[in-house]
Amino acid sequence: MKPDIAQDHFSLFGLAPAYVLDAAALDGAYREIQSRVHPDRYAAAGEAEKRASLQWTTRVNEAYRTLKDPVQRARYLLELRGVDAGFETNTTMPPAFLMRQMELREALEAAADARDLDALAQQLAGERAALQAALAVKLDAEGDNTAAAGLLRELQFLARFGEDIDNAYAALEA
Repeated sequence: MKPDIAQDHFSLFGLAPAYVLDAAALDGAYREIQSRVHPDRYAAAGEAEKRASLQWTTRVNEAYRTLKDPVQRARYLLELRGVDAGFETNTTMPPAFLMRQMELREALEAAADARDLDALAQQLAGERAALQAALAVKLDAEGDNTAAAGLLRELQFLARFGEDIDNAYAALEA
């Protein structure tokens, strides 16, 4: 039960490396692997086996979380392809998207109640779905990693903005 640290996340779960994946297959593979490597199964084992079980569990959980999340999955795919998207240093965005960011921020600031936030959240969900679809085309169909990296930066903003909406809901309830 030695973890193969070099094995990529997709291979670990028996999936092809692609942005669009079979969520049910991922969930099933995750449960199957966890049932074999979970530390509870090795409670009476030696220290080496317990340590290996913990390493496997950590590795499987990390891989699962990465593949489950659309933003992390896209980022991971780009990393696998050797693409340095420069997320920390390259903050250049198309002017139209920068304007969209400002519009969204203004709409959030203007939201007076849960109904306003609901409308904004619904709008955001539509934009995220459209970006994820475009990202799937760039990553899976066209293999255009440069364009995918740009779309991923936009998707990351929308994910963070979704958190801001959640925080605004929480502030309304406080």
